Amino acid sequence: MSGTRLWIAFLAVATVLAASVAAQDEKNELGGIVGRTFISDQGIKNATYFDPIIHFGKGLTFEGIYARRFYVTPIYAISAELPFVYNHDIDLNAGEYGHSVVPQDLKAFFITPAARVNLFPTTAVSPWVSLGGGVGHFSQSKNLIYGGDNTGKSTTNFTLEAGFGLDVKVWRKLSIRMDVRDFWSGEPDFPLAPTGKSRMHNFFVGGGGFWRF
Repeated sequence: MSGTRLWIAFLAVATVLAASVAAQDEKNELGGIVGRTFISDQGIKNATYFDPIIHFGKGLTFEGIYARRFYVTPIYAISAELPFVYNHDIDLNAGEYGHSVVPQDLKAFFITPAARVNLFPTTAVSPWVSLGGGVGHFSQSKNLIYGGDNTGKSTTNFTLEAGFGLDVKVWRKLSIRMDVRDFWSGEPDFPLAPTGKSRMHNFFVGGGGFWRF
């Protein structure tokens, strides 16, 4: 091997090792995401009135996240993360006047500790996947959408989380993130609108940024 090629190989190895060491020093990250949550419509069992389908609004949703890396190589990194996702206004619609069966709206949050694997974590662009589990909570408005008191109760249940995304470094320790997560939770309590289901998907899609330190 010529001297020039030897120096090129040496510089390449040194660059990779330096990036890996820098990544090891920046073990923590703190960030925020803004997006929407998508929930599929659900049919109401044995309904005989108009529009026997529960329609869920696409509520504005906020995610805060803390993560800590435990293992980093130039190929992949493993982190423990704690996403907190809050959907403050899920509008509902079903039934008709005289058949008021769902509350006006819901609020929901999910806290799901997870493991995340990033590919090529020492480069500017890093895709990732996440898997975890925790709790989901739904609270309901006191009134039904077409009038009357809502007898449904707030519920808390075990929730699975699966997600993927893309991190792009933009400046020093600041990165932007595209984030897609599915929170597979229990159903809200709709005593006047039984769906026959026990669980449902809450698909969160958003974008934001995080700071690594």
